[in-house]
Amino acid sequence: MRQALLDRLLEAREAKRPVALVTHLDDGRQALLHAEGLQGDLELSAAALAAAKTALRDDLSGRLPQEAAGDQPLFVQVFNPPLRLIVVGAVHISQALVPMAQVLGYDVAIIDPRPAFATDQRFPGVWLVDEWPDDAMALLKPDRRTAVVTLTHDPKLDDPALSEALKSDSFYIGALGSTRTHAKRLERLRAAGLGEAALARIQGPAGLAIGAKSPAEIALSVCAQMTAALRGAPPLLRAEQAAAAQ
Repeated sequence: MRQALLDRLLEAREAKRPVALVTHLDDGRQALLHAEGLQGDLELSAAALAAAKTALRDDLSGRLPQEAAGDQPLFVQVFNPPLRLIVVGAVHISQALVPMAQVLGYDVAIIDPRPAFATDQRFPGVWLVDEWPDDAMALLKPDRRTAVVTLTHDPKLDDPALSEALKSDSFYIGALGSTRTHAKRLERLRAAGLGEAALARIQGPAGLAIGAKSPAEIALSVCAQMTAALRGAPPLLRAEQAAAAQ
C-alpha cells in the first residue's frame, strides 16, 4: 500500500470515519473510498463504485460481484467505526439494553442529568453523559451509524432528545411508551414545529411486537427493531399499532 493511502486510512480509523479499501487482485492497484470520494491509483466504473459504497454501508467486506466489477477482480475491505447507541434515561430497561447492545457491537452512551440514576455502580464502564438531552446530543453528534432510544417517559428529557435526533441521520430513533403516550408525544412535537415526515421516523412504541413484559424482554424487542432498521428489513407493526390503525 502506498504511504499516502495508508496515512489516510489510519487517519480515518483514528477519527472513526467510515472508509473502505478497494484492491485490484491482479495488479495490486488500490483506492480508498470515503466521504470525500475515491483516492488512489485505481479507477472504478459507476457500477463498481456503487457496489463498493453498498459494501461500505452494509459492513460487508469481500470480492465485488462480476456484474458490478466487470473484468476487474476487485476486493473491498471495509473499515467502519463501531455502531453507536445513545440511550436517553438510566432506567431499569437501560440496564438490560446496554449489555445486549454491546454484545451486538455498539458503543453505548447514556444521557441522564439525574445523578441518582446515572451512576457507575448501575452502569459500569458505560459513558454516562449528565447534560440535558439537547446539549448531550450536540456533544455526541449522532450520525447514520447511530441509534437513539428514549426510555424515561419524561417529556422534559425525551422530547428534546427526539427533536435533536431527528435533525441527524440516525438510522433508528425509538421512543418507549404506550400507543396513547406516543400519540401525546407526537402532538407535543408537532406543536414544537416538527413535520410529519420527521415524526414518521420515530418508532413508537419502541420495539418489535413480541409480547415483551420484563425489562430484558423489552430490551430484546428494541434490539431486534434496531437490527431490522440497520439491515433494511421490512418494518413490522406492533400489535397495538395495527389494531389502532383499523
